[in-house]
Amino acid sequence: IKTQLKAYLEKLVAPIELVASLDDSAASTEMRGLLEDIASASDKVSLLENGVDARKPSFTVGKVGEPARIAFAGLPMGHEFTSLILALLQASGYAPKLEAEVIEQIRGIQGTNGQPLRFETYISLSCHNCPEVVQALNTLAALNPHIQNVMIDGALFQDEVNARQIMAVPSVYLNGELFGNGRMELGEI
Repeated sequence: IKTQLKAYLEKLVAPIELVASLDDSAASTEMRGLLEDIASASDKVSLLENGVDARKPSFTVGKVGEPARIAFAGLPMGHEFTSLILALLQASGYAPKLEAEVIEQIRGIQGTNGQPLRFETYISLSCHNCPEVVQALNTLAALNPHIQNVMIDGALFQDEVNARQIMAVPSVYLNGELFGNGRMELGEI
Protein backbone atom coordinates (compact mmCIF):
# COMPACT_ATOMS: atom_id res chain seq x y z
CA ILE A 1 0.00 0.00 0.00
CA LYS A 2 2.86 2.39 0.81
CA THR A 3 4.31 1.90 -2.68
CA GLN A 4 0.93 2.58 -4.28
CA LEU A 5 0.43 5.60 -2.04
CA LYS A 6 3.80 7.07 -3.02
CA ALA A 7 2.96 6.63 -6.72
CA TYR A 8 -0.40 8.40 -6.30
CA LEU A 9 1.10 11.23 -4.28
CA GLU A 10 3.56 11.98 -7.09
CA LYS A 11 0.50 13.41 -8.89
CA LEU A 12 -0.14 16.08 -6.23
CA VAL A 13 -0.36 19.49 -7.90
CA ALA A 14 0.18 21.78 -4.89
CA PRO A 15 1.21 21.17 -1.28
CA ILE A 16 -1.53 19.93 1.04
CA GLU A 17 -1.81 19.61 4.78
CA LEU A 18 -3.52 17.08 6.95
CA VAL A 19 -4.77 18.42 10.27
CA ALA A 20 -5.56 15.71 12.79
CA SER A 21 -7.84 15.90 15.82
CA LEU A 22 -6.75 13.00 18.02
CA ASP A 23 -7.18 11.65 21.51
CA ASP A 24 -5.57 8.72 23.32
CA SER A 25 -7.83 6.05 21.78
CA ALA A 26 -6.61 3.07 19.78
CA ALA A 27 -8.43 4.48 16.72
CA SER A 28 -6.48 7.74 17.08
CA THR A 29 -3.21 5.82 17.28
CA GLU A 30 -4.14 3.95 14.11
CA MET A 31 -5.11 7.21 12.38
CA ARG A 32 -1.85 8.88 13.40
CA GLY A 33 0.05 5.96 11.84
CA LEU A 34 -1.89 6.27 8.58
CA LEU A 35 -1.38 10.03 8.41
CA GLU A 36 2.33 9.71 9.20
CA ASP A 37 2.65 7.18 6.37
CA ILE A 38 0.92 9.58 3.98
CA ALA A 39 3.07 12.54 5.05
CA SER A 40 6.28 10.51 4.75
CA ALA A 41 5.37 9.43 1.20
CA SER A 42 5.56 12.94 -0.28
CA ASP A 43 7.28 16.21 0.51
CA LYS A 44 4.09 17.95 -0.67
CA VAL A 45 2.16 16.61 2.35
CA SER A 46 2.49 18.06 5.83
CA LEU A 47 0.85 16.71 8.98
CA LEU A 48 -0.33 18.84 11.88
CA GLU A 49 -1.78 17.30 15.03
CA ASN A 50 -3.35 20.47 16.38
CA GLY A 51 -6.90 19.92 15.12
CA VAL A 52 -9.76 20.96 17.36
CA ASP A 53 -12.62 19.00 15.83
CA ALA A 54 -15.01 17.53 18.40
CA ARG A 55 -14.99 14.24 16.48
CA LYS A 56 -11.90 12.33 17.48
CA PRO A 57 -10.23 10.74 15.66
CA SER A 58 -10.66 12.87 12.56
CA PHE A 59 -8.59 14.86 10.11
CA THR A 60 -9.00 17.44 7.40
CA VAL A 61 -7.41 17.54 3.97
CA GLY A 62 -6.71 20.91 2.40
CA LYS A 63 -4.42 22.88 0.16
CA VAL A 64 -1.81 24.77 2.16
CA GLY A 65 -2.99 28.33 2.77
CA GLU A 66 -6.68 27.55 2.22
CA PRO A 67 -9.36 26.39 4.66
CA ALA A 68 -9.84 22.62 4.44
CA ARG A 69 -13.22 21.57 3.07
CA ILE A 70 -12.79 17.78 3.14
CA ALA A 71 -12.67 15.81 6.38
CA PHE A 72 -12.64 12.20 7.52
CA ALA A 73 -13.99 11.23 10.95
CA GLY A 74 -12.69 7.72 11.24
CA LEU A 75 -10.19 5.74 9.23
CA PRO A 76 -10.94 5.76 5.48
CA MET A 77 -9.79 2.22 4.89
CA GLY A 78 -11.32 -0.70 3.03
CA HIS A 79 -13.74 0.58 0.41
CA GLU A 80 -13.05 4.18 1.51
CA PHE A 81 -9.30 4.12 0.81
CA THR A 82 -9.93 5.30 -2.76
CA SER A 83 -11.98 8.17 -1.32
CA LEU A 84 -8.93 9.20 0.70
CA ILE A 85 -6.56 9.04 -2.29
CA LEU A 86 -8.92 11.10 -4.46
CA ALA A 87 -9.40 13.63 -1.65
CA LEU A 88 -5.64 14.08 -1.33
CA LEU A 89 -5.23 14.57 -5.07
CA GLN A 90 -8.25 16.81 -5.60
CA ALA A 91 -7.49 19.00 -2.57
CA SER A 92 -4.10 19.66 -4.17
CA GLY A 93 -5.75 20.89 -7.36
CA TYR A 94 -5.63 17.66 -9.36
CA ALA A 95 -8.55 17.88 -11.80
CA PRO A 96 -11.34 15.34 -11.34
CA LYS A 97 -12.40 13.30 -14.35
CA LEU A 98 -15.46 15.41 -15.15
CA GLU A 99 -16.47 17.39 -18.19
CA ALA A 100 -15.58 21.09 -18.09
CA GLU A 101 -19.27 22.00 -18.15
CA VAL A 102 -19.94 19.93 -15.00
CA ILE A 103 -16.92 21.46 -13.24
CA GLU A 104 -18.23 24.95 -14.01
CA GLN A 105 -21.69 24.01 -12.68
CA ILE A 106 -20.11 22.77 -9.45
CA ARG A 107 -18.05 25.94 -9.10
CA GLY A 108 -21.23 27.99 -9.55
CA ILE A 109 -23.06 26.45 -6.58
CA GLN A 110 -23.61 29.01 -3.85
CA GLY A 111 -24.08 28.45 -0.15
CA THR A 112 -27.32 29.13 1.68
CA ASN A 113 -27.74 32.66 3.05
CA GLY A 114 -24.00 33.23 2.79
CA GLN A 115 -23.28 30.03 4.71
CA PRO A 116 -21.43 27.06 3.19
CA LEU A 117 -23.18 23.83 2.33
CA ARG A 118 -21.96 21.43 5.04
CA PHE A 119 -22.43 17.79 4.21
CA GLU A 120 -22.01 15.01 6.79
CA THR A 121 -21.82 11.58 5.16
CA TYR A 122 -22.32 8.63 7.50
CA ILE A 123 -20.79 5.44 6.15
CA SER A 124 -19.86 1.89 7.04
CA LEU A 125 -16.46 0.64 5.96
CA SER A 126 -18.16 -2.47 4.54
CA CYS A 127 -20.62 -0.45 2.41
CA HIS A 128 -20.08 -0.82 -1.34
CA ASN A 129 -22.10 2.29 -2.30
CA CYS A 130 -20.70 4.65 0.31
CA PRO A 131 -17.42 5.49 -1.46
CA GLU A 132 -19.25 6.80 -4.54
CA VAL A 133 -21.26 9.23 -2.42
CA VAL A 134 -18.24 10.29 -0.35
CA GLN A 135 -16.18 10.81 -3.51
CA ALA A 136 -18.91 12.83 -5.23
CA LEU A 137 -19.33 15.14 -2.24
CA ASN A 138 -15.57 15.44 -1.75
CA THR A 139 -15.25 16.42 -5.41
CA LEU A 140 -17.85 19.15 -4.89
CA ALA A 141 -15.94 20.37 -1.84
CA ALA A 142 -12.59 20.30 -3.64
CA LEU A 143 -13.96 22.40 -6.49
CA ASN A 144 -16.14 24.86 -4.58
CA PRO A 145 -15.19 26.89 -1.49
CA HIS A 146 -18.89 27.08 -0.52
CA ILE A 147 -19.11 23.29 0.04
CA GLN A 148 -17.69 21.08 2.80
CA ASN A 149 -17.94 17.34 3.35
CA VAL A 150 -17.01 15.07 6.22
CA MET A 151 -17.07 11.28 5.95
CA ILE A 152 -18.16 9.82 9.29
CA ASP A 153 -17.56 6.17 10.15
CA GLY A 154 -20.78 5.24 11.92
CA ALA A 155 -19.08 2.43 13.83
CA LEU A 156 -16.72 4.92 15.52
CA PHE A 157 -19.38 7.57 16.14
CA GLN A 158 -22.20 5.34 17.32
CA ASP A 159 -23.68 8.04 19.60
CA GLU A 160 -24.31 10.25 16.57
CA VAL A 161 -25.79 7.34 14.63
CA ASN A 162 -28.14 6.58 17.52
CA ALA A 163 -29.09 10.22 18.07
CA ARG A 164 -29.95 10.65 14.39
CA GLN A 165 -31.56 7.21 14.21
CA ILE A 166 -29.54 6.28 11.14
CA MET A 167 -30.64 2.88 9.87
CA ALA A 168 -28.96 2.80 6.44
CA VAL A 169 -25.75 4.02 4.86
CA PRO A 170 -24.75 6.16 3.25
CA SER A 171 -26.84 8.73 5.11
CA VAL A 172 -26.12 12.30 4.09
CA TYR A 173 -26.99 15.36 6.13
CA LEU A 174 -26.85 18.89 4.74
CA ASN A 175 -26.48 21.69 7.28
CA GLY A 176 -27.77 19.36 9.99
CA GLU A 177 -30.85 18.08 8.13
CA LEU A 178 -31.27 14.71 6.42
CA PHE A 179 -30.43 15.16 2.74
CA GLY A 180 -30.60 11.59 1.47
CA ASN A 181 -30.02 7.90 2.09
CA GLY A 182 -28.50 5.35 -0.21
CA ARG A 183 -26.57 5.84 -3.42
CA MET A 184 -26.86 9.23 -5.11
CA GLU A 185 -25.51 10.34 -8.46
CA LEU A 186 -23.48 13.53 -8.75
CA GLY A 187 -26.22 14.93 -11.02
CA GLU A 188 -28.76 14.54 -8.19
CA ILE A 189 -26.83 16.77 -5.82
